[in-house]
Parts: sequence; C-alpha cells; structure tokens
Amino acid sequence: MTVLTPARRATLSRRSLWLAYATAAYNLAEGAVAILAGVAASSSALIGFGLDSFVEVLSALVIIWQFRARVPESRERLALRLIAISFFALAAWVAFDSIRALTFGDEATPSPVGIGLAIASLIVMPLLVAAKRRTGRELGSATVLADSTQTMLCTYLSAVLLAGLVLNAWLGWSWADPLAALVIAGVAVKEGVEAWRGDGCC
Repeated sequence: MTVLTPARRATLSRRSLWLAYATAAYNLAEGAVAILAGVAASSSALIGFGLDSFVEVLSALVIIWQFRARVPESRERLALRLIAISFFALAAWVAFDSIRALTFGDEATPSPVGIGLAIASLIVMPLLVAAKRRTGRELGSATVLADSTQTMLCTYLSAVLLAGLVLNAWLGWSWADPLAALVIAGVAVKEGVEAWRGDGCC
C-alpha cells in the first residue's frame, strides 16, 4: 500500500471537495429540470430521478462536510450513515409513487425534455464517477468511494429512465414509466444497505 505524503493527501482532499461541489451543482440543475418535466408529464420515473438528483446533492454536501473537517477520517462513519439514510428515503418515496401510479393507472405523457436530460446525464455522470474513484482509492476514503457509487447509481438510473421514457414515447407503454421508477427504488435500497455497512465503495 502506498503511503501518502501530507502534501499529496491535502491535494486529494481538495480534489474530493471540488468534485463534490461539481456534483452538487450539476445535480441541482438536473433535479430541478427532472421534477418540473416529471410533473408536466405525470412521470413517476422522471420525478423519482429528480429526487435522486437531490439525494446526490445531499451526498455531495456530506462529502463537503467531511472534508472541511481538520481530520476528515473522524467523520467518515457518520458520513456513510447519512448517505445510506438518503438512499432509503429516496427508495421509500419512489416505490410509493410508482405503486400508486401502477394501481390507479396514471399514464405519463411523452417527455422530450426528460429524454434529453437522461442522455446528458449518461455523458456527464461516468466522468464524475471515474474522477471520484481514482481520488477515493488513492486517498483510501470509503466515503468518497461510496459517493462515487452513488454517482454510478445515477448513471444506471439515467439508462433506466431513458428506457422507460423511450418505451412510453415510441410504443405507448405507459406502464414502463412507473416500472422504471421501481427499478430505481430497488437499486437505491441495495446501495443504501451497502453504504450503511460501509461496503458501498467498490
């Protein structure tokens, strides 16, 4: 295992902070657009995706809180628990809204804005994931790696969202939208459990 010099550790800690700031900024914009588009189209998947974006903002704020401490490692366990709780809250709301939509037959209308947003996220998120994982591994930070896993989750959710929106728009499969949202909820629970255990770093 490589021993980091104090100067290198400080550089990596600053990089973790800047990556968290970038993640928060992008996801604030992404979440706002997704929720507005989701409300307009009555799309559970888009609204769930928007809420996930705000969970990602919360995760970034946890990273910022941790790395602004004099000894960031002292806050790592609590930071992981906070990230896990944010996953569970997201999963509960999305699952409830998706089941409601499937039960009562709420039909989402096509959303070109949502499709464009999902494509944009599929481009941006993998770049953030790669940078966070390189930084987290070198720094040996479980929190940064857990945050990278959450960002990777956002990438997967973008693909699920895109599939649901496209199936609804092109084939009229309105059930694909809440079904995609349920997938989002299920993955969020899995990642929440791993973060709570301290395993969300692979």
